[in-house]
Amino acid sequence: MTFNLSPTEARVLGCLIEKEITTPDYYPLSLNALHNAANQKSNRDPVMELDEDAIRRALHSLSEQGLARVAATDSRVAKYEHRLADVFNFHRHEIALICVLLLRGPQTPGELRTRTDRLYAFDDLGAVHSALNLLMNRQPPLVKVLSRQPGTKEARYAHLLSGDVPDQTASAQTHSSAHESSA
Repeated sequence: MTFNLSPTEARVLGCLIEKEITTPDYYPLSLNALHNAANQKSNRDPVMELDEDAIRRALHSLSEQGLARVAATDSRVAKYEHRLADVFNFHRHEIALICVLLLRGPQTPGELRTRTDRLYAFDDLGAVHSALNLLMNRQPPLVKVLSRQPGTKEARYAHLLSGDVPDQTASAQTHSSAHESSA
């Protein structure tokens, strides 16, 4: 089962995951709460300005893909929840990594360890690498390692829920090699 989430769908799904863990008393989320979470300025890359219609469309698409649904609650307002546990049977450390990758884009293991702290406390970088390997070894893989960027010490990892991620460094090297050979 492969997914090709749009940037808006990835943001909405990431927000549902994050808020379930960090604010369980307010989860599932109303459309208004999800709108605020998706447009939050901190812990998001890129920062987005989504309107409620875009979020509704994303929720509808996520629902059709089995990744989110309207929650059964006593509230008069519709509330939404993600279904990743049903779809992937994730462990807590895997869902924390997917959440941060959905909300912040490609990250190094060190960045992931720091940025998942509110969601899951990894003991060390080895534990982060181990969890990333679990996600890379799923069928189909849910995470991939990207080439190290020039001047960086660590490779970055990206989620594959929005389809394959082009490796910017590899394509830049191929592009510059093609330029050199045509000169």
